[in-house]
Amino acid sequence: MTPKKKHLKTVVIVMCCVFFFLVKKEKMERGKYLALVGGGALLGSVSTFFLLRLLQSQKRGVSQCSKNVTADFNGVDGCTIARMKIDRVVNEDLLKDEIVSEQLTRNIQFFGFESQQKVTASYVVVIGLGGVGSHAASMLLRSGIGKLLLVDFDQVSLSSLNRHAVATRADVGISKAQCLEEHFSSIFPECQIVAKVLLYDSSTEEEILSGHPDFVLDCIDNIDTKVALLAACVRRGLKVLSATGAGARADPTRIRIADLRESTNDPLSRAVRHRLRKDYGIEGGIPVVFSLEKPKAKLLPFKGTSGEEENPSDYQIVPGFRVRIIPVLGTIPAIFGQFMASFVVTELAGVHVQTEPVVNFDMDHYHTLHQRLIEHEESLYGTSMEVQVDVEEVMYIVKELWHGRSAREQHVKDVGRGMWRSVNELMLVRWDRTKPASISNLILLKFKEVDEHESRTLEDIKENEPEFHSRVSAVLKRAELDFGL
Repeated sequence: MTPKKKHLKTVVIVMCCVFFFLVKKEKMERGKYLALVGGGALLGSVSTFFLLRLLQSQKRGVSQCSKNVTADFNGVDGCTIARMKIDRVVNEDLLKDEIVSEQLTRNIQFFGFESQQKVTASYVVVIGLGGVGSHAASMLLRSGIGKLLLVDFDQVSLSSLNRHAVATRADVGISKAQCLEEHFSSIFPECQIVAKVLLYDSSTEEEILSGHPDFVLDCIDNIDTKVALLAACVRRGLKVLSATGAGARADPTRIRIADLRESTNDPLSRAVRHRLRKDYGIEGGIPVVFSLEKPKAKLLPFKGTSGEEENPSDYQIVPGFRVRIIPVLGTIPAIFGQFMASFVVTELAGVHVQTEPVVNFDMDHYHTLHQRLIEHEESLYGTSMEVQVDVEEVMYIVKELWHGRSAREQHVKDVGRGMWRSVNELMLVRWDRTKPASISNLILLKFKEVDEHESRTLEDIKENEPEFHSRVSAVLKRAELDFGL
């Protein structure tokens, strides 16, 4: 028996003895009886207080599991915290409970009883419980989802409180999964909640994606993990909704839900799209939440304990996960999460919502440059099989890397109508002829510059034009970083 339990037991025994001793007093005046009643009420309050403290300490003690999980998530077992067994079937009669039906009365009025019953009988997996995932999970819970699996390997930090849905300062240091489980249990205790402190990868795929979930929410911000999860969901035939980059943005009116193929101006979705097509042959068919707004800020420089800029990879706890900081306005990831929850709940209820179409202007220009690249490859190499970019990636190369100007031009100008006045004299060619025509190996040149470039080797350019060689190499290196190559 723990010291707290022994102390509580002693207090209760003493209070009971005092109470029964006073009761045995046969001749007591009216005032003494009132004092006895008051004393009993006081003792009862004290005992209740200690009982609640004990229960809270026992509950909080479970969170030690998340604190003790080591960083080697690929080789060490994670932690599972569950109020109900994960294999328990969702209670389809949950809405027959008067309290539950009253709590969800507005949803029932909106969807109708039968449609809300579909929502309440559903099982949803949320992977990544930060600014986006915590808000998505919170609204899924409040919408009456009957079973939730919450997955994240990370812990609540003080700096994450500007965007987390429920975390408080008291939660700093515990796992994000445990944090949500604790708060959720007081919001909708009838929901079957399973919280797992795990990093998603091939070794945990079965544990996380088994059980036939009705929907999977991908709220991960790491490219490798996100790509692996989306590919696994496609392979398993699971419905999945993915969140792209919510950081460094401020305009909520430009947030959209569309197919992955239609997402633009987002480096994360661009890289994910490229990797899915290259590694798994997946062209699209995955709905994503993204912003049409171009990021307003970049990754902040990483400074070590000395205050000097250092290599971020030297400080990674989990390989492949960033330690540099993306500036985040907390409202935007919250709205991303709300978008995801709304999309999933309406889908589960069988209510079709017509999303606003995404319109890309001037796409004909990029089609022209893409077709010009294919024709040039066929003319020079006899085949276009080594062209590894699509039209959307051509747009990235032209706008983001070369700003609509020839790589030979040193001064970058804004992309605008002036860019298209010169499109008829520009084309994409390989930087290194020995490598395929990929995102990180294509430069934009004027027609009159192409022949000279293709007649020279990179060694010749590096020796005779070191500044030009260095500048182009730096731009192409950025493409590698943007796409996680």
